[in-house]
Amino acid sequence: MAYFSRFRSLSLRHFSSSSILSPNSTSPLTSKQKSRAALALLKSESNPDRILDICRSASLTPESHLDRMAFSVAVSKLSRSQSFTAISSFLDDLKSRPDLRNDRFLSHAVVLYGQAGMLDHALRTFREFDDLGVPRSTKSLNALLFACILAKKHDEVNRIFREYPRIYGISPNIETYNTVIKSFCESGQSKSVFAVLDEMGRKGCKPTATSYNTLLAGLYREERYDDVGNVLKMMKENDCNPGISTYNVRIQSLCKLKKTGEAKALLDGLLSRGMMPNTETYYHLIYGFCKEGELEEAKRLFGAMSRKGCFPDSNCYFTLSYYLCEGGDFDAALRVCKQSIGKDWVPNFTTMKMLMNGLVGKSKVDEAREILGQIKEKFPSKADMWKEVEESLPQ
Repeated sequence: MAYFSRFRSLSLRHFSSSSILSPNSTSPLTSKQKSRAALALLKSESNPDRILDICRSASLTPESHLDRMAFSVAVSKLSRSQSFTAISSFLDDLKSRPDLRNDRFLSHAVVLYGQAGMLDHALRTFREFDDLGVPRSTKSLNALLFACILAKKHDEVNRIFREYPRIYGISPNIETYNTVIKSFCESGQSKSVFAVLDEMGRKGCKPTATSYNTLLAGLYREERYDDVGNVLKMMKENDCNPGISTYNVRIQSLCKLKKTGEAKALLDGLLSRGMMPNTETYYHLIYGFCKEGELEEAKRLFGAMSRKGCFPDSNCYFTLSYYLCEGGDFDAALRVCKQSIGKDWVPNFTTMKMLMNGLVGKSKVDEAREILGQIKEKFPSKADMWKEVEESLPQ
């Protein structure tokens, strides 16, 4: 109780947003500036008291995407430190704000409780809608179902889906069904989704590509290959012809199963049909071949992307450079890293340190110094973290 009271008292203080969010600023911050400052501070903060101070100073609301990101980061940090009382106190305080007594905020609070693994609080908040004068909606039902998934309480998803629409007079929509499909697939019960699809047909709710793609990913995870074929037929019968998003799901799923050769055959097949892959398609294949130690094939695909009108994103560069270093191909890794840095995408410290050590081991100290110099020049604010690496290079 003392811990609860301490956090409760924090909510009654007057926080100076300028002193917490921007101590060097002499002018008031705009709402967006507050949100950006809060998000930046939260990413590097671990002290629960300080996290709450930052959130309250920014007056976060779920209306802004930046604010929703800040809420999520704050709750993740607090739950990692087991500060569950702080999460409850903070969100309960926000419910008392008149401007937040609406379906959007309360639904978001339900999701945040699920993110923290506090499903009992999510359910309590859903039941409190009446007391707060806010009508329940399909949006709030969907938020509760999603909270169950975040909390990994898949049995509750099925129970709530079956009971709550009847109890509370809420009509499920396509998002409701897609959330239930996601739950079945994540919990290894993809076969149960076929009954959900039948129900959707009876209720006149047409499945979307997302519905089918989620099911396909679940079936691949469970290695139900015959059912994969059945779903692809079902898509065509329901005028939902597989597009690039479906191919990407299939390619990613096969790569996760270390069947990247089969995934590559899917790429060849879509190209022969005149379909255009995208960067995501190539990323999954590059990652898959790297994981299986097929670095030459990964390099070949990386080089072929641009000829197909797809340009590597940071994930492609970072993944390939890491695995090239791990595989001892430091010359190729150096070329990829130089291209990446030229686009202001610097692979993480582990990858770059591995590259430096590899170049030194091949008596390429000058090349190591050159790329380190490029990093320091482009990102002077992070120069200190490279000091130890630089000092370890042979003179």
